[in-house]
Amino acid sequence: MRWGIGALGAALLAAVLLDAFETIILPRRVSRRFRITRLFYRGTWLPWRATARLLPAKRREAFLSFFGPLSLLALLSVWAIGIVLAFGMVQWAAGSALAMTGGSPGFGADLYLSGTTFFTLGLGDVVPRTALAKAVTVIEAGTGFAFLASVIGYLPVIYQAFSRREGAISLLDARAGSPPTAGELLWRHRQDGQHEALRELLHEWERWAADVLESHISYPVLAYFRSQHNNQSWLAALTTILDASALVIVGLEGWCVRQAELTFAMARHSVVDLAQVFSTPPTAPPADRLPDEEFARLRARLADGGMRLRDGQTAERLADLRRMYEPYVVALAAYLAVPLPPWVRTAERPDNWQTSAWDRGRVSPRVHF
Repeated sequence: MRWGIGALGAALLAAVLLDAFETIILPRRVSRRFRITRLFYRGTWLPWRATARLLPAKRREAFLSFFGPLSLLALLSVWAIGIVLAFGMVQWAAGSALAMTGGSPGFGADLYLSGTTFFTLGLGDVVPRTALAKAVTVIEAGTGFAFLASVIGYLPVIYQAFSRREGAISLLDARAGSPPTAGELLWRHRQDGQHEALRELLHEWERWAADVLESHISYPVLAYFRSQHNNQSWLAALTTILDASALVIVGLEGWCVRQAELTFAMARHSVVDLAQVFSTPPTAPPADRLPDEEFARLRARLADGGMRLRDGQTAERLADLRRMYEPYVVALAAYLAVPLPPWVRTAERPDNWQTSAWDRGRVSPRVHF
């Protein structure tokens, strides 16, 4: 029985270390279904999301925003508990060869020695006696040191990637409104005579989409980190860029079409791969995001800025492009509990940069650049 428990402990240790390596160090997507991290997030996010739906709308987003940081700390705790438990099982299988100051050897003492060794406390009230027990203790001390060092390096990388992502989203506020929409993004570039500003913007977002793809595949926990404002999110921003790129490709002749095609390709690549990471198969939208009346409003909004969409089959060609990415963003939005942006703003409202906590009850300026 002891050797069976020892083998189980060794298997648990291997599973935890492999999962931590794949999550923290390995810079690529892991397709294996049975993973501690995958089971952890499936088992915690779904109840958390269900609880959020029971809260008032004003508190729902704040509640959801706690999940990302808390889940990261909880996952690290799960790994640490798994390693301590695994080494405790191995020590017990080795015969609980311990010298103690008070008490008697047993599984509880093995767990205590494992915990003090993993966290390098070195209290000295429980020490191994045999060569095998000493070897296991030394291995655990080295494992704990390497694990804690990896965690210390892991957290700054996570928050650096989060800051890069959110910086671009904040910059989109004055360029596409709050929440961002494709119609507003293009309308606010109506005076861009040579289309250089829009071309540069789409080029920057092509790189942003690539960075989001790389960082969120390497560190999927980033997808659960919410943006600073309730009407912003990385998925909404990515969807807006896809919408705007599709419009430029099919409807605005002479408007940096080539750059729009490159940005569309990279952004679509991001949403498809991230849908695979979170096991969210493409889903048909519950309602058309761009019905005929909304498309007419979009056309009128662009025409108001001097931008005329091509006549003919623009709506049909746009629908073809939308089918390439909308099912994926719809599935991701449903899983992450993130609202998708409309194509054209439904009402005039100030951008986030135009408001503050002291503006409540007063009329905010409606100034757009």
